[in-house]
Amino acid sequence: MPIEQRGVDTIPDEERTSGPRDLISILLGSNLALGVVIFGWLPVSFGLDFWGSVSSLVAGTLVGAVLTAPLALVSLRSATNLSTSSGAFFGVRGRLIGSVIGLLLSLGYTALTLWVGGDAMVGCLHRLIGLPAGGTTYALVYALLAGATAVGAVYGYKVLLRMSKVLSIGLTALLAVGVIAYLPHFTTAPVHGVSYAMGGYWQTWLLSAVSAGLSGPIAFITLLGDYSRYISPRRHSSKKVFTATYLGLTLGLLVPQLFGTFSALAVGAGDDYAGPLVAGAPLWYLALLLLNASAGSVGNSGLMLYSMGLDLDAILPKATRTQATSVVAALSTALVYAGHFLWEAQDAMTSFVLLMTAIGTPWAVITVIGFVRCRGTYDADSLQVYNRGTVGGVYWFKAGWNVQATVAWVLGSVVGVLGVNTSFYQGPLLARTGDIDVSFLLAAATAGIAYAVLNARQPRPVPALRPAAAGSPAEAPAEVG
Repeated sequence: MPIEQRGVDTIPDEERTSGPRDLISILLGSNLALGVVIFGWLPVSFGLDFWGSVSSLVAGTLVGAVLTAPLALVSLRSATNLSTSSGAFFGVRGRLIGSVIGLLLSLGYTALTLWVGGDAMVGCLHRLIGLPAGGTTYALVYALLAGATAVGAVYGYKVLLRMSKVLSIGLTALLAVGVIAYLPHFTTAPVHGVSYAMGGYWQTWLLSAVSAGLSGPIAFITLLGDYSRYISPRRHSSKKVFTATYLGLTLGLLVPQLFGTFSALAVGAGDDYAGPLVAGAPLWYLALLLLNASAGSVGNSGLMLYSMGLDLDAILPKATRTQATSVVAALSTALVYAGHFLWEAQDAMTSFVLLMTAIGTPWAVITVIGFVRCRGTYDADSLQVYNRGTVGGVYWFKAGWNVQATVAWVLGSVVGVLGVNTSFYQGPLLARTGDIDVSFLLAAATAGIAYAVLNARQPRPVPALRPAAAGSPAEAPAEVG
């Protein structure tokens, strides 16, 4: 299969051959990896029991999916990725905000997936064949996973889609067998000796709902367009695409995360997950766990790396997608080594997802509001102005920036960060929220209200023509505010 040549340019309608079922396959198959499973361990590591963990995961995921799923419709209509599409609201230069957010989100989650998968692989190999679990072994396993991931990401969307279809069936079966493997030692009680991370049940429950539940869908705020841009609105309705996205997000995140909660309680994983998971596995399951750790990690981090390549390609238009993907592959690999050898992994991971949720949520809210205001009609030619190195077009605004949208995002992000509660940083707004982290709600509300107020006197953008085919340069909105 040839390497994908498309970067963040407009996808012609004849190449948009995917459908809603492909979205479900990607979102399910790519997420059945230990890098996603580990988020089900987080509530347990915070001191919650089974039911507290499950309820917080479900609540956070369902709310996050409601916010995130509409973003798939943006690229369905614009025929390019989400960060480029956001230029319709932030300006063709202001859309770099989305590119940077997407790059950071994908970088962190790629490193996390490779880190968790690599740790599990080393543990399995140590038990199966006595391979020394030293620094050299970890370095080699991480390099192997990173190399396989880079190959898939470089080849592009079609290869990753085929891989996801296989993984959606195979890894689901492996997790189902895993339930049998860990069932004899499962308990609904919290892990002995692990106290509430926030000092009280409900404060800890909310921390779990945000950092473990809501963060899952939020991780996809810049990724969904990478897949939906290959779906043609001529052949598939927005309703079907939204439904497929929502279903794919909820199933693709809850299935692995609930397994993570179940297995963490079964093996008593308090301060660490991968180690106890391997140590507590029966011998007959180790080979299957090894397969999950390797194949799942490549599938999940491959899609993340693919998105990172697109985001860097959007930031550096002169670079090809292949070149950009190679660069971010090296960056994510370096981050994997840092995560293993230098950091306190759990604290770093929790802090990262909370901060990125606070920064990413306002961007997503503004992008969704903008989509509603422009009624899903885009001038595809004007969206590509920055990528061509030119100026002008209906999205030029002021020197390529939409001041109203940018100010609204900044305000939402600042308020969100001021309400974050992590082991490294506690925002000053916590004193007014009872030390409960509701940063994503504060960020979303602030950005949405600010964007609405700043655009109150702007004319509502009404499309000059209904789009016969998303991505047609001839069909542009009359005005976009």
